[in-house]
Amino acid sequence: MFPYTAILIIPTGIGASIGGYAGDAIPVARILSQVCERLITHPNVLNGACLYWNIPNTFYVEGYGLDRFTAGDWGLHPVHQNKIGLLLDQGIEPELRLRQLQAADAARGTLGLSLTDYVITDAPLDVELRTSQSGASWGTIGNPDSLLRGAEVLINKAGAEAIAVVARFPDDSDNEADQNYRLGQGVDSIAGAEAVISHLVVRQFQIPCAHAPAFYPPPLEANLSPRAAAEELGYTFLPSVMVGLSRAPQFITRKFVDKTDTMLDGDASVWAEQVNAVIVPANACGSSTLLNLSEKRCQVITVEENQTHIQVPHQPLGIESIQVRSYLEAVGVIAAHKAGINPLCLHPTINPLQPLII
Repeated sequence: MFPYTAILIIPTGIGASIGGYAGDAIPVARILSQVCERLITHPNVLNGACLYWNIPNTFYVEGYGLDRFTAGDWGLHPVHQNKIGLLLDQGIEPELRLRQLQAADAARGTLGLSLTDYVITDAPLDVELRTSQSGASWGTIGNPDSLLRGAEVLINKAGAEAIAVVARFPDDSDNEADQNYRLGQGVDSIAGAEAVISHLVVRQFQIPCAHAPAFYPPPLEANLSPRAAAEELGYTFLPSVMVGLSRAPQFITRKFVDKTDTMLDGDASVWAEQVNAVIVPANACGSSTLLNLSEKRCQVITVEENQTHIQVPHQPLGIESIQVRSYLEAVGVIAAHKAGINPLCLHPTINPLQPLII
């Protein structure tokens, strides 16, 4: 029997009331990790800027890689340590660049992480932020080729096994949307653009990647929301990204496994058919990852309390789901599913069986 495996999805940039801020879904991941042997989630859930939490049985998987994994194209192979390559946007000012490098050195000197020498892109990445009519955030990169060239140097010349990207983002401390976010009422305006950056690298090179934005700290805010507070603690968001990437699983293909004639360290690698359950916000069911899993033998759990700015419930998509009120209730459903118990049997009233009409 395979270890019980669950996936926690909270899509980025859609204003999720839990998981839409600075690592505020880490408590959800921590408690879910206690009721399954393996939890798979993505950087939006685990990145808390200067704050992080090491969850030993949790896989840190970038969103594009998660899509390929759940489609059955890629497997996830756990590692003891990745050598991380640091890619800095040429558009970052010298003082702010030094802050990023000091954070990277701190990760080496204090946490013992393995880093290569860094690379600065050969042109500014020119990140621009956008917001859709639904209120979700997205963005564009003016020089994606420069991003990919920098990543290629880190991989081929420095031997990087994972890539941490730091791009210069616009300083929007006077922007109304940014102020709402700091007060715990808005959408993370940078999240959509961050996803574009990591998707490009993972798609091109098939290795783990995550992004940390660079901008100068905004003025102090007396009414700052606790959910957004982690981003106010310093000049860089690199610590949580580097901790996540340090043990992010490597992506492998079935062709690679066939060539090696082994499953790499026994049955350590994870494949989509081994996923037992997936947990998502109730009105954010349109992701490729969830659509892929809904076609497999996987229990879908939707959480009503985690409201977002998009309205894509499971019913119109034909996805069967157990709908719960909260993540606490989702933990109970996972525990019941793992034990082979129908959650409906835990209610005081159980309806009798009904005949099927032939």
